[in-house]
Amino acid sequence: MPVDPRLVRHVVATTGLVPADATRVIEDVLAFHHEPVEAYVRRRHAELKLRGAKNADIFTLLRVELADRLVAAPDLSERQLRRIIYG
Repeated sequence: MPVDPRLVRHVVATTGLVPADATRVIEDVLAFHHEPVEAYVRRRHAELKLRGAKNADIFTLLRVELADRLVAAPDLSERQLRRIIYG
């Protein structure tokens, strides 16, 4: 996906990054926000399990995080989250 040159100029002007680094940062941010809901849920569940979190707490946190995304995901129930993770 091509990065808007106006955005690159803005990031360069406001951060002092060189254009190549500004472009890389923008591409990373865009990739982060393009992660599909299912991939996000699986990734975050695995991260939180590694930290010792319990499923009940994880599912509550996932619902909050999904609602706060730049483009909010649908309001998924705990059952729907479980199906994404465990199939």
